[in-house]
Amino acid sequence: MQAVRDAIAAAAVQAGRDESEVILLAVSKTFTPGALREAYQAGQRRFAESYMQEALEKMAALRDLAIEWHYIGPIQSNKTRAIADNFSWVHSVDRLKVAERLSEQRPAHLPALQVCVQVNISMEASKSGVAPDEADELAHAVAKLPNLKLRGLMAVPAPSDKIVAQRLPFAQLRKLRDQLNQQGLQLDTLSMGMSHDFTAAIAEGANMVRIGTAIFGARNYGEQ
Repeated sequence: MQAVRDAIAAAAVQAGRDESEVILLAVSKTFTPGALREAYQAGQRRFAESYMQEALEKMAALRDLAIEWHYIGPIQSNKTRAIADNFSWVHSVDRLKVAERLSEQRPAHLPALQVCVQVNISMEASKSGVAPDEADELAHAVAKLPNLKLRGLMAVPAPSDKIVAQRLPFAQLRKLRDQLNQQGLQLDTLSMGMSHDFTAAIAEGANMVRIGTAIFGARNYGEQ
């Protein structure tokens, strides 16, 4: 855990940024409650999940911990109530219908659900996310919903081993965020960068990086 924090801090310094600007989100899908508890004991408070049933089981097992839960997976309409009930953040809003359901189903006693619009920045057929040229309309519509707080944009670009190629889609997402802010939105979050490319993401302005493998090790998807 500390090695990841040190790497994030080094990437921030290299980019001329303060390390406090970059939030570490531990992507804990497929890992056991015990692994999360260990990370929590090492100071980690924000965890991200993609599979609803697994997430609910972990929440029950770890209810004694003050965890901030983030949902980062594709959202099916029949899962919106569970998301609205149990998560503080949702990074993967890519359809207005889903956003409307999250807003309608957010319990009144909870604060507004913090959300990011997911953009398919690399236009991959296999990836979720709104097309970049449709993100404008969706973002403005989501921003008007009463029980949601639109915080920013999220993306999972096509993988690359070259830093220049990694930075390009992140720069595109940052530019899109800046354009939306010029149109009157107040977006403060770029959720981008994972274990293999967070250095490039931080160089392009990421302030929330989603790290799993570098914290917990390789995943086993055998039971998913």
